[in-house]
Amino acid sequence: MIPIALPDLAEVIRAKAPPQGRFLVALAGPPGAGKSTLAAGLVAALGPGARAVPMDGFHYDDAVLKARGLQARKGAPDTFDAAGFLHLLRRLRSEEEVAIPIFDRALELSRGSAEVVAPADRILVIEGNYLLLQESPWDRVVGLMDLTLWLDVPESELVRRLLERWAFYGKTPQAARDCIDGNDLPNIRRVTAGSARADYVIGWP
Repeated sequence: MIPIALPDLAEVIRAKAPPQGRFLVALAGPPGAGKSTLAAGLVAALGPGARAVPMDGFHYDDAVLKARGLQARKGAPDTFDAAGFLHLLRRLRSEEEVAIPIFDRALELSRGSAEVVAPADRILVIEGNYLLLQESPWDRVVGLMDLTLWLDVPESELVRRLLERWAFYGKTPQAARDCIDGNDLPNIRRVTAGSARADYVIGWP
């Protein structure tokens, strides 16, 4: 695992990506680390031919979670369709055009086939919490990636960001704190302790 500064990431990826075929970059980190923001910035730096693909589109619907007694744990590893996500990664390897689901935070649900990865999209920045998690079936993800990145942020900063996020979505301070203590923090600690070492680690400034 090699520390790397954010401005150098795009150059590293360009140097490693082959001239033909898809190049999959895993951008992993705990909840609240800023993966989506970093992925968007990285795609912008890479320019045409790069795009972000979020893991969050594979959230199970609330109705499924409720039926399984998992609604309070939404966001934990077993509240995602991991098998479906693995299938998507294999499709991205072999197919030129692939429709992908996108998670709508405002609606708290996934929208299937909401975006399309086009043939011209060659460098894909796959971002999500559990891309390096060494628990079955998530441990199969890393073998489908060409390069792995870990976004390292102190737990205290993650909690601060999550408090802001939950407030933005209308939760009271106490409700936000309950969500963090009951769900977010267990997920943060689980993924931080249980993820494989990445090729590169991006530290929080």
